Amino acid sequence: MKNVILTFALLALVFSCKEKKETSNSNEDTIKVGVLHSLSGTMAISETDCKNATILAIEEINAAGGVLGKQIEPIIEDGASDWPTFTEKATKLIDQNKVKSVFGCWTSSSRKAVLPVFESKNNLLFYPVQYEGMEASKNVIYTGAAPNQQILPAVEYMIKAGKKKFFLVGSDYVFPRTANKIIKAKLKLDGYDIVGEEYAPLGHTDFTSIVQKIKSSGADAVLNTINGDSNIGFFKQMKSSGLSSPAVTCMSFSIAEVELKGIGVDIMKDQLTAWNYFMSMKSEANEKFIKAYQAKYGADKVTDDPIEAAYFGVYLWAEAVKKANSFEPADVQKAIGGVSFDAPEGTVSIDPKTNHTIKNFMIGKANEHGQFDIMYQSPVMIKADPFPSIATDKRVIAPGNIQ
Repeated sequence: MKNVILTFALLALVFSCKEKKETSNSNEDTIKVGVLHSLSGTMAISETDCKNATILAIEEINAAGGVLGKQIEPIIEDGASDWPTFTEKATKLIDQNKVKSVFGCWTSSSRKAVLPVFESKNNLLFYPVQYEGMEASKNVIYTGAAPNQQILPAVEYMIKAGKKKFFLVGSDYVFPRTANKIIKAKLKLDGYDIVGEEYAPLGHTDFTSIVQKIKSSGADAVLNTINGDSNIGFFKQMKSSGLSSPAVTCMSFSIAEVELKGIGVDIMKDQLTAWNYFMSMKSEANEKFIKAYQAKYGADKVTDDPIEAAYFGVYLWAEAVKKANSFEPADVQKAIGGVSFDAPEGTVSIDPKTNHTIKNFMIGKANEHGQFDIMYQSPVMIKADPFPSIATDKRVIAPGNIQ
């Protein structure tokens, strides 16, 4: 009996050692990164596809052999459209999952909620969405647009189109309020009228009062920084009140192909949006990207600017890892300046002075096919200025010395 017990004990020890060895080998062969987006709540309409694009890029890199001989293992967390949840999940990803970098966030509130986590733990966040500027952290790589790459040239476009009376409408959080501070400074400098400014909570659906104020104001242009599925109610009520283009032209800063599909092309037709990428762009890189995205997620899926920025952000990270010959966030941060990638929008690169991406700029008009006709495209890629001089005297003071 003792021999039988001893035999079982020895077998258990062998299997235990084998299991530990396999786990160890698995860890040696993979590197963990975090993917942190809202997969539920009001922002899920926008952020779910950013998560999808991040996973697509990871799978493509893995299929090509990985990075430095390792496969990338994504750990996915749901920020749930709730800023404290973003903070909690970011902390978990870094402390418990030991991820080397995180790809995620959409709203500036979620980014600002997690920023202290990344700075205190010296990890890296790759942030894929246009934003209001006034920030440049060494722990954030900004693959979306700064104000001078989206907001300011879009306002200039509206002025050149002959618009004179501007109404500002947005969701009530950091991005819309700060963006509108910049917009108001621009319009005041150029001598144009702001006839109204209104905000609604994220997730708000009844815009009857705001739409009536727009109608009564005599505005011929609306600058829209509403985020998430609130745009569905806003544009439906705009159309039912007769506030459609060209009588009242709306320029949006957070509506792309995904949101256009959710709102409805009949409602959004001929309205404008400002981005750095559109699915309708004609290039070999974009055609390849769209084909891969639809092959994985469905032939009816659309791509858009934040999706594209989420996608190429993973490739920029991989290039920086190879350049640094290290996965450590501090090493990647030092190496990422000047790294470039042939993205669907064109060749993008990271400015070492600001950690922002040098990008395209475009204006699109919604058509009846659920796409945007490109009305304008910048002749060259634009370097980011996260601190517009018309709104602040704060600057990024030196390469590698981000304040």
